[in-house]
Amino acid sequence: MTVTKQCSRARSGFFAVLLLVTLIGCAHAGENTSDSKAFGRFAEHMAARYGFDAKQIERLLAQSERQEDILAAIASPAEALPWYRYRSIFLKEPRIRLGVKFWEQHAAVLERASQRYGVPPQVIVAIIGVESRYGRNRGNHRVIDALRTLAFDYPPRSEFFRSELEQYLLLSREEGFDPLQPEGSYAGAMGIPQFISSSYRMYAVDFNHDGHRDLWDQPADAIGSIANYFSEHGWQRGEAVAVPASMSGEASWSGEETPELTTNSSVGELLEHGVRVERTLSAAQPASLIILEDRQGSKYWVGLPNFYVITRYNHSVLYAMAVYQLSQAIDARRGSTR
Repeated sequence: MTVTKQCSRARSGFFAVLLLVTLIGCAHAGENTSDSKAFGRFAEHMAARYGFDAKQIERLLAQSERQEDILAAIASPAEALPWYRYRSIFLKEPRIRLGVKFWEQHAAVLERASQRYGVPPQVIVAIIGVESRYGRNRGNHRVIDALRTLAFDYPPRSEFFRSELEQYLLLSREEGFDPLQPEGSYAGAMGIPQFISSSYRMYAVDFNHDGHRDLWDQPADAIGSIANYFSEHGWQRGEAVAVPASMSGEASWSGEETPELTTNSSVGELLEHGVRVERTLSAAQPASLIILEDRQGSKYWVGLPNFYVITRYNHSVLYAMAVYQLSQAIDARRGSTR
């Protein structure tokens, strides 16, 4: 059953589920492998800060399951691959073709989002293409299992995922859906745009004006929410994302690829260190040198502020470049077919 259908049956679904968990949770409590005391501390936190019933939260967590494949997946993310392998995952003919199709199907909504938030349609489409293959691959892990596993059984980022579990329970209460039902990625990302819980609460918008922010089944809400996310993170309307570059023979740059743009790095400074760009840019413009590992050697790009904004969606240079290049390929293909 979709989240939309669940919400339409009962906006108080969260409380109904907690009542059900209260009745049957004890029968499954032995399935937990995490420290039950940690569950208890988390439940008490949710009760003290947000007014949840601590016992019900504990019993809700008792219905979740630790997933070993989630722990394996987060230990080997695709972003650890070299660029030429990472790029080949996303820059394929079917994903480009489906991107054009998605754009054509939702052209009016994409144009409205672009006009309102300043984000080009092709960038929004590319995000959806990379994240969920245009809604076709939204993940097959229960969100509650993913967040429970990473919050209590993955020490390197347990604090972050415990916060996301907190946000997820708040989201399910606000939106009125059953927190045991939704499925998502191994990291708990949800829906067509694969928003994590905190992003869903903060940046999702009801772009089709039906009274609900539904990122699972409503492409319009997904499109508007992505555009709003980028806008809130500083997207600059009409500005470039990245520019191909090269290194001159006398280059003195010794830095590695930079995941973020900072004010102490500019186009002018890169030029002084032997970086050459293929178009004229203001010397004062914030920029970073991006070095990508290709089969034939290093490839150089200069990332501009909008490139940095894409990395706010996923803090990876490889991810941002894949999104940018996919957006360019989709835009070019659509232009050639019109």
